[in-house]
Amino acid sequence: MATRRTSIQAVGLALGTLLGFGALAQTREVVIGYQDMVVPWRYAQETREVEKRTGYKVTYRKLGSGAEVVRALASGAIHIGEAGSSPFASALSQGVPIEVFWILDNINDAEALVARNGAGITQLADLKGKKIGLPFVSTTHFHALVALQDAGVDPKNVQVLNLRPPEILAAWERGDIDATFVWDPVLAKVKNNGKVIVTSGQIAAKTGKATFDALAVTKAFSKEHDTFLTQFVQVLADADKAYTSNKAAWSADSAQVKALAKWSGAEAPTVPASLALYAFVPPAEQASPQWLGGGKDSVVVRSLAATAAFLKEQGTIQNVLPDYSVGVNPAWVRRAK
Repeated sequence: MATRRTSIQAVGLALGTLLGFGALAQTREVVIGYQDMVVPWRYAQETREVEKRTGYKVTYRKLGSGAEVVRALASGAIHIGEAGSSPFASALSQGVPIEVFWILDNINDAEALVARNGAGITQLADLKGKKIGLPFVSTTHFHALVALQDAGVDPKNVQVLNLRPPEILAAWERGDIDATFVWDPVLAKVKNNGKVIVTSGQIAAKTGKATFDALAVTKAFSKEHDTFLTQFVQVLADADKAYTSNKAAWSADSAQVKALAKWSGAEAPTVPASLALYAFVPPAEQASPQWLGGGKDSVVVRSLAATAAFLKEQGTIQNVLPDYSVGVNPAWVRRAK
């Protein structure tokens, strides 16, 4: 009997190794969805810093819009995704189980509404009857609607076309659209033969409705990978600090900027100016009520709620949550230095 028990235990241990430990090893993987935003942590992607610090296998998937990121998070195709405040407000309103855990950037003047030269648009009121291309349910979609409303223009009198950034550039080059509200690298390209009518920073200053880009994680993944998220947030914080503490080092011919150009699709000479348009928020500030901390009273939670209310008013979403703090988690940023 002793021999048989030992055999059973050995088989059990072998199965445990195959099923249990093997499963654990398999779960040390993460799929991160990113967009074409020009931000410092693209250099960490290039140098595989996340893999080095965490020991995880990391797969990066480039997605065309915040809406695509949200769909990928909802389906489980990615574990972590970056998008603007508007797509995340929409996702949470629709019950997608995610948590916003890092502010990628304060958009500030990095998104702008640009009118084509010769289109006859010099102010927001001139957009009546014109075609403007932008990604639906994006931060630029939200700010376009806010700006039009503030200018007394009914959005129904503007032809707003749902286009992803690469499609915007193609439509712009063909002359199919009169204006766009977009971010770099496309923004830098359309500025060459267009005029900036208003920036997100100006809209936020006038209306109090700010926008930001962020990273969110599925609750299923965050529940099982607390240590990974702590290490990942530190990589993000270090990447931002490397830029903000020595901006001069991020010149057009630097390894950092070349990596940003590669991952975002931007042209290296335009990257330094693009980076300068954003404001990157240090961890201590992110952990405060000014951003992720503070529960219901945090700026991020109030911003998500205000964005959702506006999107519902415009008919983009059907529901608004009573409390958006269910989708904001400052736990990991509090540990970052």
